[in-house]
Amino acid sequence: MMNLAEKETMTTLSNELQEYLKEEPLVILTTMDKETKEPNIAAISWVKPVNEKAIRFAVTNNSRIVNNIQTNEKVVFTVIGLENVFAIYGTAKILEETMENVSLKLAKIEVEIDEIFESMFWGAKIEQNPTYVKTYNPDAAKKLDHEVYTALLK
Repeated sequence: MMNLAEKETMTTLSNELQEYLKEEPLVILTTMDKETKEPNIAAISWVKPVNEKAIRFAVTNNSRIVNNIQTNEKVVFTVIGLENVFAIYGTAKILEETMENVSLKLAKIEVEIDEIFESMFWGAKIEQNPTYVKTYNPDAAKKLDHEVYTALLK
């Protein structure tokens, strides 16, 4: 009989989780702060799976996230969805300090997945995925998203 405290760990994104990440869900990124050495937590957008072993994301290139990754490449994504909470541990690498053909100065970062844990507490499931709306000009948001996702997956 399986111990209820033991959960299976994965080392690759399932097809279902890859598809979910393509839908622009709320993603929380944890890095270790360069100066304080404490966890730094940020909600990020512009996140896409590259394949079952890697996820790419973009953030402004003067972001604390970039500085933190330059010092400590270990990161954790938290993704709430598919009736679960996923903690995706990985090793980050800055692929481009400034992405080409994008209106903003964004860094392109790729995370090679080390492990994925289902971290929802036992005996419960997520009934509704978190949602958000972009509060700036919808046309500008759509144009910028297109630029970023095109450059991110190049």
